[in-house]
Parts: sequence; C-alpha cells; structure tokens
Amino acid sequence: MSDPVLSVRNLTAGYGGVQAVRDLTFDVAPGEVVALLGPNGAGKTTALLSIVGLVPLMSGEVRALGREVESKRPHRLARRGVMLVPDDRGVFFGLSVREHFRLAHRRPDRERERQVLERFPALRDLQGRRVGLLSGGEQQMLTIAKAILAKPKVLMIDEMSLGLAPKIVQEMLPSIRDLAKEEGIGLVLVEQHIELALSVADRGIILNHSRVVLDAPAKSLLNRRADVEAAYFGADEYGDADAVLPS
Repeated sequence: MSDPVLSVRNLTAGYGGVQAVRDLTFDVAPGEVVALLGPNGAGKTTALLSIVGLVPLMSGEVRALGREVESKRPHRLARRGVMLVPDDRGVFFGLSVREHFRLAHRRPDRERERQVLERFPALRDLQGRRVGLLSGGEQQMLTIAKAILAKPKVLMIDEMSLGLAPKIVQEMLPSIRDLAKEEGIGLVLVEQHIELALSVADRGIILNHSRVVLDAPAKSLLNRRADVEAAYFGADEYGDADAVLPS
C-alpha cells in the first residue's frame, strides 16, 4: 500500500485561543478522494487552513508528502505540490482567463494546458475574456484549472459548490475525481452537499461541533442516511463522542 500523501494527526486549531476544530485525524493516499463534510461552523475551512499552515496548530501534526508542514509557509508547500483552492475562488476580475493560466505556472506548458482544457472544455472559448465577465461556474472551473496546471500531488477544494447550481457541480465533481485517480492526486473535498460529495469520494468524514462525529467509507455512509443526517444536524447521540462506522 502506498504511503499517504497527506497525514493529519490529532489536529486542533482555532482563533484567539478558541478551538474551531479538535482532534482531527485522517490520511489521504495517492488517488484517494476524501470528503470532509459538516454544517457551517463545524471547522472544515479551519482544518484546511491549518493543514497548509495558514492557521497555526494548537496541537497535533500535519505531514504532507512525507514532511512536516511548516506554519505560515504555504507558498513553500504549494511549490512542493500541495494546493488549496479557497472558497473565495481567488481570481482577479480584471485579468483574462489566459492571463490567469500564465500566472498559474512559471514556464508555459502547452501540453498541460491542453490536458486541463480537455477536462474543462468550457474554458477553451473563454481564453480572452476577463474573469469578471464569467459566470460563477466558469470562475470556479478556472480556479480549479489553475491548481491542476501546477500538477499537484495533494489538492484540497473548499466549498466548490458554493453559489453554483447543482447541475454544474454534478458535472464538475466526477471530472475532478477522475483526474485524481488518473494522476494519483490525493484529493480532499470540503462540502456541505452530502450526497454529491459522497458520490465521488472514497471516504467521508463528518464534522460537527468542531470534531469528527462520523468517519467511514463513502459507500457505507450513503447507505446509512439516518446516521449521516443525525451526525450532520447534531443529534444527541453524536454530541459527546466520536462515532466511526466499520470499514
């Protein structure tokens, strides 16, 4: 079995001394898709920001590609192939799609651009258009395309579906999953749409009240709707202890 490309152990982090996520532990193998789920305020985004070093750990450890992640050094991590797609998309409205592609990698790589445009063909005819004129779905495609151009080994996407029609998400998620499988990318999806995320994931982790309340193979979670809904919406039986479904 391959060594994990991302290993999170007992991660606890937050702001101003207040814990936003507690004791989070999981691994991501090459080509594996992990869905990190939960309601607003559950700690999902804080977890991602902590993993890349943007939010300091209160305790625990994060290792990416075999090395411990340094706090406040996300640029170094990105150069090694660990990419985070933020929920605000991080695009420049005055620049064109083509200019964003140029910013995404130092040296032009026409073959890689061709591969990315095959994955997101809607961007092919938008190369000269300013990003501020793109739809929300097109902006999200561009944001993910930029990350893929860099040939990541770990890709984390925060709330890809935010503000998008479910139909667009249903089209994009399988394509991203297939890319992860083909290129051996460890993929972490932070999502609020439970079934959409679990339909493409290998494993699902549900956070609530800042901690893990369910952790199981995605297929198992899809077949346990009542358990998942109880965990997601904070039923009493999941309020005080972790519940890990059998693999």
